[in-house]
Amino acid sequence: MPEKPILICTRGSALALAQSNMIAAQCRAAFPSLRFELKIIKTTGDKLQKASMAKQGEPAEALPKGLFTKELEVALLQGQADMAVHSLKDLPTDLPAGLVLAATPKREDVRDVLIYRDAAFFRQRAAGQAGEPALRGLGPNLRLQDLPRGASVATSSTRRKMSLLAVRPDLKIVEIRGNVATRMQKVAQRGELDATILALAGMTRLNFKIDAEGTIRGESVPEGLLATRLELEEILPCVGQGAIGVEIRADDKRLAQVCGQLNHADTFYAVTAERAFLRGMGGGCQSPVGAFAEVAGDQISLRAISFREAAVKRSSARRPLAEALSLGEQIAAELK
Repeated sequence: MPEKPILICTRGSALALAQSNMIAAQCRAAFPSLRFELKIIKTTGDKLQKASMAKQGEPAEALPKGLFTKELEVALLQGQADMAVHSLKDLPTDLPAGLVLAATPKREDVRDVLIYRDAAFFRQRAAGQAGEPALRGLGPNLRLQDLPRGASVATSSTRRKMSLLAVRPDLKIVEIRGNVATRMQKVAQRGELDATILALAGMTRLNFKIDAEGTIRGESVPEGLLATRLELEEILPCVGQGAIGVEIRADDKRLAQVCGQLNHADTFYAVTAERAFLRGMGGGCQSPVGAFAEVAGDQISLRAISFREAAVKRSSARRPLAEALSLGEQIAAELK
């Protein structure tokens, strides 16, 4: 009898599939004698995509944890899958008993991206369509401080909302749902939205490219959009942003060996510090905090921000690499 394939469970979104196919390709390259197959599982978060996941008036951080991970973890625990691939920012810091975060491949760029309409394109389009009102566009290489007063920026992230308002309290923040392509389409078509913010890592994994002028290149990109990469001094990412997490059963030694070939050590140390910080803050993926850790030699540094109080709190520190976990706990204690 041929050996059973190793089942990699994943959500069915375009980004989840891109990430899972990347992991499967790395597995096949490292272990050509083994068979790896994807198993698509719909999560609670997927079922709620067409509706706001927060009840009216309820803060986003009050949402239940594991919206995009619980069903995948159940499949692991019940032996219906062998590995689960997550966007690490979606994975709760406390895992179910019997499961472990076994690998984090090399992280993508953690920055956020401001997406908005190109003024030149939409002026030209309106001129060619008599009677058509022009959608407001903006110039290339736009920074947050350049947004018009009272501009509408769409985001469903509490962290992004609070980060934006800390820089520009005059902005109007509106709710938005949908995948990367859907959100770009909404900005291109809806005049009441001036911009949205997306994770650069997700765009990169979906093969969207941003050229020097800010034009977005890729399949099915709406016409007339521009993008600006936001620096970490403007907006710190959420914990785990840009990283992929591979989760397995804690007692599966064969899969632990596979994951050993997938893991990027510096990324694992960095997200260990970030996730320890988030755990110490008592929050989930929608918690109004941001953090970014990076490794330099045998040292790891972590900077973090919290919007939980009326006054914004920031902290940063550096410790030896072996103390990544303690570093995250230290920063959380300072910001709580």
